Amino acid sequence: MNKLPKRKHPRLKNYDYSQNGFYFVTVCVAVNSVKLSKVYAKGENGKPEICLSEIGKTVEKQILRIPEIYKTVSVEKYIILPNHLHLLFHFDNLNGGIWESRPTKINPQLSTVIRGFKSMVTREIGQSIWQKSFYEEVINSDDHYQCVWQYIDANAQKWLEKHTQ
Repeated sequence: MNKLPKRKHPRLKNYDYSQNGFYFVTVCVAVNSVKLSKVYAKGENGKPEICLSEIGKTVEKQILRIPEIYKTVSVEKYIILPNHLHLLFHFDNLNGGIWESRPTKINPQLSTVIRGFKSMVTREIGQSIWQKSFYEEVINSDDHYQCVWQYIDANAQKWLEKHTQ
């Protein structure tokens, strides 16, 4: 009997993913035939240009809705590549929150935000395109933040280099 390797849980154990801070997230498409965008070699300023597919436009629309739905969450930066996307979130639970009828403040978990985003896209396009789960990093310093920002900026160029050889 073949034993499959035990899958490592992707989240940090005992970490509160609703706390204030910055989070870098990668979400992948499960179905290779679904393309969110195309990356072209030259756009404005000599940088690669990303042209969103209809599904990619829906993905972008739902990314932009995240701060409307989760008042304490902002999307600092994002990029939509053909088969995955990167997002840089800021959770600021001191300046808002969702209030219920009880006097308890509820702040969204990162997984709640991602699950809601994936659901909104799925509902609008009429099919699920997402891989299960997502990859995340907790941003722990200004240097880490700058590295993630630059990584997102350079990602279209990296995509071209990898996929045009």
